[in-house]
Amino acid sequence: FYGEVGSFSIPMQQVGLGILLVFLSAFGFGLMPIFALFAYRGGVNVVTLLFLRFFIAAICFLVYLLARRTRWHVSRRSLASLFILGSILYSVQSMFYFSAVQYIPASLAALILYLYPVLVALLAAVVEKEQISLQMVAAAVVSLVGIAVVLGAPLDQLDGGGMALAFGAALVYSVYITLGRRVVADVPAVVTSALVAAFAALSFLLFGSATQSLVFDISWSTWVVILGVVAFSTLLAMAAFFAGMERIGATRASILSTVEPVITIAFSALLLGESFTWIQAGGAMLVLAAAACVISQGRQG
Repeated sequence: FYGEVGSFSIPMQQVGLGILLVFLSAFGFGLMPIFALFAYRGGVNVVTLLFLRFFIAAICFLVYLLARRTRWHVSRRSLASLFILGSILYSVQSMFYFSAVQYIPASLAALILYLYPVLVALLAAVVEKEQISLQMVAAAVVSLVGIAVVLGAPLDQLDGGGMALAFGAALVYSVYITLGRRVVADVPAVVTSALVAAFAALSFLLFGSATQSLVFDISWSTWVVILGVVAFSTLLAMAAFFAGMERIGATRASILSTVEPVITIAFSALLLGESFTWIQAGGAMLVLAAAACVISQGRQG
């Protein structure tokens, strides 16, 4: 059995594996805000956390590649793309997003950020000449509505500058995913993850050094949280996302990734005692329904 991804025909088993990998990635990224909250409580600032996250992850990825004695070659063009992915796009996206939450509620910023599946689909249609079905468009819309319900975004608290920053984060992230799809076609997912993490770490190291914002006086309990960020929200999340996107394409992967805020809300209720209402549960079901729609199209392809 085969499924269609863009102009490529891939085995149905690979489609199923790709879907599973993207869900694993969403699980890891969905835990990120939980880990971050505990890290901030331990006295770690944003720049330090992001630097340590990517620095330790890059070392782990490279050790894995050396242990497996993986032979890989990265062309200058791919290396330049990976530099852009790690040092520029991720850094800009992070700055836009964390700046946006200073002006608008975090839930509204997150809702605007999750416009990126629609933007990825548009970029895929324009840049990659990928045909986007009505089913995929419907899935993206349903997913966005579900996220709005889950997050409970207060649309009455609008700030033009903050909304522009959040939309900029969504746009940059959609470019990140679109460019990442091209890179994984030529570079193995683990190698892509290793180099993106290394370049991101370099970017935050330079920024942190210039602003003197890197602080390493960290307690052992906080180090445990940071290692959780590295293990689940970086190593697992990055490698699984690139490997999954390689199998099912950028559009499907981005729509499936919208389960991330559902995971965040669920674990916030479980670990932090935050409320999770029946209305939010209904929104979560909409997001899962959109994911099921994407999976269904993959099986019918």
